[in-house]
Order: sequence, then structure tokens, then C-alpha cells
Amino acid sequence: MNARNFFDKLVHITGFKAFLLLIAIGGLSSLAFPPTYCLVLLLFTFPLLLLRIEQAKSWKSAFAQGYWFGFGLHTIGLSWLINAILIRAQDFWWLVPIVSPLCAILLAFWTGTVGAIYYWLRPRGWIRIPLFAGLWTLCDMSRSILLPPTWWNPILTGFPWNPLGSAWEIPGKVGNILIQPAAWVGVDGLTFLTIILVLMPIYGRKGWFALVGGLVCWFGFGSFRLSPAPAAQQDTPIVALIQGNIEEDDKINNTDPRRIFQNYLFLTAQGMQEALKLQKQQKIPNRPIIFAWPESSFPGDIAFDVMARSILMQNAKGAAAGILGAITRNDQGQIHNSLVVLNPEDGAIISEYDKAKLVPFGESQPWYIPFHIVPGSPLTPGKGVETIQLSGVSSFGPLICYEVIFSGQVVDSKNKPKWLLNLTNDAWYGNSAGPRQHLAAVRLRAVEEGLPIVRVANTGISAVFDPYGRELSRIGWDIRAAKVAALSGSLPWTVFSYGGRWIPLFMSLISILFGIVFCIGQRNKKDNL
Repeated sequence: MNARNFFDKLVHITGFKAFLLLIAIGGLSSLAFPPTYCLVLLLFTFPLLLLRIEQAKSWKSAFAQGYWFGFGLHTIGLSWLINAILIRAQDFWWLVPIVSPLCAILLAFWTGTVGAIYYWLRPRGWIRIPLFAGLWTLCDMSRSILLPPTWWNPILTGFPWNPLGSAWEIPGKVGNILIQPAAWVGVDGLTFLTIILVLMPIYGRKGWFALVGGLVCWFGFGSFRLSPAPAAQQDTPIVALIQGNIEEDDKINNTDPRRIFQNYLFLTAQGMQEALKLQKQQKIPNRPIIFAWPESSFPGDIAFDVMARSILMQNAKGAAAGILGAITRNDQGQIHNSLVVLNPEDGAIISEYDKAKLVPFGESQPWYIPFHIVPGSPLTPGKGVETIQLSGVSSFGPLICYEVIFSGQVVDSKNKPKWLLNLTNDAWYGNSAGPRQHLAAVRLRAVEEGLPIVRVANTGISAVFDPYGRELSRIGWDIRAAKVAALSGSLPWTVFSYGGRWIPLFMSLISILFGIVFCIGQRNKKDNL
């Protein structure tokens, strides 16, 4: 049996074998995501999915084709969630084998919807590919707003993890080139273009030629766009990344907070020494220095621990500001996951940002779930994205952990910052695909917004990217270290900065509209024969 006959056989498999096949090819597709980047698999899995949907006997069958594909895609793509459960295995051991399938049950609703709508339209000819790409992208974008069904659970903030466009975030120079179109169309636009490319082989030799041509154009655009990073300004900071590498159990149980604080204190002093040396090497004299600790890294009540803040800033002489992650409580007793900025003189809190987008089932607690997996009380969301202005330091946009995965929702468009800062704690997810996928989102935000971005993680991976997504500095996983980087300047507003997610939304809606019109025309022509 040759490859063509084997593929045709897979298209027509029915029954329980079809169920297993769809989950399997969905799982294979997840290997295109970081850190494996096996995009070539999509040339097999997506054409097979499309042809199986076209062979479906009803819209319900087509929905099932898409649903079980999506179930496999998200079950494997989110398998790293097991590590978060293992941290509290004594309480939630029974969730270990089902945590990622439970998430996939919800997320697969959208891929099932793609199958049902595509079947209902029954397109023929060339319109099939852009129509399917538009439907997939539109449904995929919906994950950043909704998790179905939402009418009885408004607390969920969405979960746009692993959009297909993130598969192009390949480490190194090749990835630098391939992610540049995100500056125009965002990661969702990359998803749209990816679907079009991987479906081309269904048209045989002509499709393969079109695929190669599309990749050449993609690579050419990315190569043409890459340029030297903009020059730093007088107020563009040198940043000291402080990666404490504290075990998550120690953070949860608040084991020996004095030791944790002393660990960060030592690393901060070390980072400041390196930063002061780097400052002297810069063409621009006396560039400001800031240091940043990861998400929820301060081991205590930062608002009341005046002495600790004062000692910290005394050990960070030369810093223009200190930025820390901390759990805070306001006057109403509401608990926030916060980013706190300290005055260099006395350690006083001069600015605070509260995380606005909370992690479903972790930081935000749906009413119908009788248990809380992440320790502590549910958090209260903040007001949303903002820009923090500091004396003598270029303005920055704060993002805490999960917030950085929301394409088009990371900056205040009325007061755009000069750089972005993402504090996170990926210790929950262990040395798995999770931190790498999270890092991919950080890199793509830099390209989309044309802004340098700093990521400081508790156990790694901490990194700095320039506005083209090129890596300037990195601290690897499970390393206790301080590292410094001199930020570059920011780019002028990118096309995506102006249009935001309206751009991939417009691309998707236009392709769907053309598909509907084309399908109606085909049906009318058939009826008139």
C-alpha cells in the first residue's frame, strides 16, 4: 500500500478507530508547539482533518471530527499541567491523569464548532482553504474571551494558550525571521497563514508549489524587516534580572522566609554590581538601572515590612527603582497578585499594579468547582493594563504571568510604554513544555508591539528580547542567578499596534464571508441546472 492509498484509508476510517485516529492526529499536531516545533506534522494532520470533515454524514459528525481532534491537540499540548497538580499530589492526586483532558474538554468545543460550520457550508474548490483558515482562526481567537459555556460562569477570563501561530517561534535566527509577520497581523494572523499553508498539499503538485512559494515569501518578508534594534535613549534602563530559584513548596508553605529574603538580597547585590559595570561601558552615560524580582517573590507582607524594603534598597545602591512581585491586600481585605515599585532612597512603595487577568481554576474560582487547586484564597482582579511612569526611567507596561499570553491586550494604547516587564512564576509547571510555551508568548508580544520585553521568572526561564524578538539575555531553567541586560530603544508603532486583533479578525471574517457567498453561488448554480 503506497502513501496515497494509506492516507485515503485514514480519511474513510469509521467507528471507534476514527475516534482514536482523530485524538492521535490532534496530539501529533501539538508537537508543532514549543519546544518541539515539528511543523512538518501539520502537513499531514490538518489535510486529514479537513478531508474527514468533508466526508462527514452530518453536522454532528463534523462537529465530532473537529472536537476529538481538538481534544487530542489540547490534551497533549497542555500535558505539562500535571506538574502543577503534583506539587499538591497529597490532596489532588486523582487529578494527575485527567487535568489536561479536563481543560481539553472545554477548549475542544471551538475546534468542533469549526467542523460543524464548515460542513454546513459544504464549500468546493479553492475557497475551501481560506474558509477553513478563517473559521479556525476566528474560533481560536474566541478562546481569549470565552470558555464555553460562559453564560453561567462569567468569572473565566479565557485561555488563549498555544495558538497555532506560536509554532513559528523557533529559537535562534530562523525563528527571528519567521515571527516578523506578527508585527503586522499578530499571532492570530500567523495562525491564519499557517492553516492556509499546511492545507495546500490537498491540491497535489500545484499545492506543494504554492506551499513552497508561500514559505519563500514569508521568509523574505521576515528577512527584509529585521534591522538593528533602535538605539537606547538616556532614560532607557539597564535591567538586572533576579532569578531566585525558590522551590514552589517553600513558597507555598512560606518555609523560612528569612532565608528566601536573604537569597534575593544576595542576588540583588550581585546583579547591581554587574549592572554598574555595564553602565560604565555604555555610550550613553549614567543610564538608569532597575532590578526586578519574579512574581509573588517577596516572602511576607510588603506593605507593612518597612524594614525589609529599606534594607533591600540599601543593598541596591545605584538603582533607580526596585520592582518586586508580591501578594498584597487592600483596605477592603481583597487579595491581589501585584507588582510593586520601590523608591531607591528608602524603599517606600511608589507604584503598584494588580494582576487583572486571573488564571481560571487557579487564581479565580468558579462557583461550581468545590475545591481550589492553587493554595490560598481566590484573588481579586485589578483594573487592567496600564503604563507606569518612573522618574528618570522610560515608562514600562507591567504584566504578571498569564497576562502576557493575551495578544493585543498587553499595552495601554492611550499611553503606550517604551518597554514591557513580565513577572512570572513557572515553578508550578516544572522543567516541561509549559515554561517554553510561556516564553514563546513573551517573544511574540515583543514583535507584535515593537517593544523590548523583560521576563523575570522564579525558577526560569528569565529572558530579555529586543523589539524584533531577538534574545539579548537569558537565565535557564532551575538556575539561581542574577543577570543584566541593557535594553534597546522601542520601534515606532507597528501595524499590529494600530490595528490590534481587529486585523486577524478582519482577515478571518473576510475569508468566511467570501466562503459563504461562494458557497451560496455554487448552490444556486447547482439548483438552476
